[in-house]
Amino acid sequence: MYAIIEDSGTQIKVSTGDVIRIDPRELADDAATVTFDKVMLVSPDEGEAAVGQPYIAGATVTADIVDDQDSEKTRLVKFRRRKGYKRMKGHRQPYLAVKVTSIHA
Repeated sequence: MYAIIEDSGTQIKVSTGDVIRIDPRELADDAATVTFDKVMLVSPDEGEAAVGQPYIAGATVTADIVDDQDSEKTRLVKFRRRKGYKRMKGHRQPYLAVKVTSIHA
């Protein structure tokens, strides 16, 4: 069984047991789960898929919070040959890692 959810303007295909990275959000300090209610498609192992227009009413995907950290550093380099010009910038994108535990359609 898999589902396609929308989170922060992106569509993500998830199955039970998948670990995905999502944008960080404001959560309570004792929060251990995240629930996604914007489910666009649910496809069971057998039978036809349920497609929402744009979302399926009553469908949810529940995930446990695994980690809250930053990604690897991305480096941006500007360089002009023979001119002595070199500029370097770095950036780390924060993310929230969650593990999908259940899909309810």
